[in-house]
Amino acid sequence: MLLTGSGMTNYDTIMGRMVVDLSLCTETEVRHCIEEKKSHSPEDPITLEQILLDKQFVTNTQVGRMRTLIRESKDVSNQIPGYKILGKLGSGAMAVVYKAKQISLDRTVAIKVLPKKFVQKADYVERFYKEGRLAAKMNHNNIVQAIDVGEVGGLYYFVMEFVEGKTLYDDLSKGKIFNEDEAIDLILQLVNALGHAHAMGLVHRDVKPKNIMINKNDIVKLADMGLARETSDVEAAKHEQGKAFGTPYYIAPEQIRGLMDIDGRADVYALGATLFHMVTGRVPFEASSPSAVMKKHLKESMTPPDHINTALTAGISEVIEVMMAKDRDQRYTNMADVMGDLKAVRNGQPPLLARQKFNVKSLEELEEGMRIEMSDDDEQQIYSAETIAAYRLWVIILGALSALMALAVLFMLTR
Repeated sequence: MLLTGSGMTNYDTIMGRMVVDLSLCTETEVRHCIEEKKSHSPEDPITLEQILLDKQFVTNTQVGRMRTLIRESKDVSNQIPGYKILGKLGSGAMAVVYKAKQISLDRTVAIKVLPKKFVQKADYVERFYKEGRLAAKMNHNNIVQAIDVGEVGGLYYFVMEFVEGKTLYDDLSKGKIFNEDEAIDLILQLVNALGHAHAMGLVHRDVKPKNIMINKNDIVKLADMGLARETSDVEAAKHEQGKAFGTPYYIAPEQIRGLMDIDGRADVYALGATLFHMVTGRVPFEASSPSAVMKKHLKESMTPPDHINTALTAGISEVIEVMMAKDRDQRYTNMADVMGDLKAVRNGQPPLLARQKFNVKSLEELEEGMRIEMSDDDEQQIYSAETIAAYRLWVIILGALSALMALAVLFMLTR
């Protein structure tokens, strides 16, 4: 994106990039504004900011917010020792992320910075440090590597591996529907990553497309340990009991209920919801509000993926349905089991564990007296009591008529 030129100050350049990053206007519109700025004589200079305001591309309130972000970016670039800030990568409610160079090792890194409005809140600062510590416990090719976490001059920062590429969300937001094999290949990398995390005693609790990075070599990286929790952390579990932590479109039912004993099966559910989104092009449950979406996760039956995308095999649909079982005891127990069934489907074989889960569930329903639907090619059929009684009556009538006819024939022959 070339938004620089003669007569452009550094502030103008940063402002131009920021309005595009924030989707306030397009690159083309910014270029037109830059050309207008160039047309002004040196005796009558004008800033890019003023032109953007005059054309109503931005409001005074938006400009004020961008000035704050620019000022904070300058603070970051001047404060973190050993790193040179190269630019802003993005921002969210809880952090701003910058692209930087680690001077000592001459490598590109990403630096997450806690916004100043949270610095005075001890619980936010502790959560920020905790994310760094938990991420540092893991060493896996499919997990974003933690490098450093610290504080300088009231600025809290977390240095991590820089992933040059995109997020899974970037593809899905453009309407991409992954073919089955491509989706499985990507998800298997996440299964590996989460299996490693679970082996280290960690549950991610926020698996979703925005936290899944894909580099230029199609290597998947799981990011953002902000909601991760150690399964052994009883104090944190008690503190968070009754609260729903996660992202509504992908959250597991037990997280919605705020149960204390959240384990790796919550990540199995979220990964299943992510896979559902990849192969169907839509999230498993949609509604007008986050609370309504979560209610559907708790109560509403999921439409099988192969009913939405008929190009899918029954195998992958079965795997997703088991991953997203509302009762976690009906899900895969661990990521190794998920991997086994996904690899089987990828190789054109049936997912044996998923089918075993379905068979057990059907037997349980039979024991509880629930109606079991049978396929069209089943030889046996289930009839109502009324139908059977009527059938028996007709058999008796037909039998009596046959007997009378036989007697009549015998009488005629003996005359």
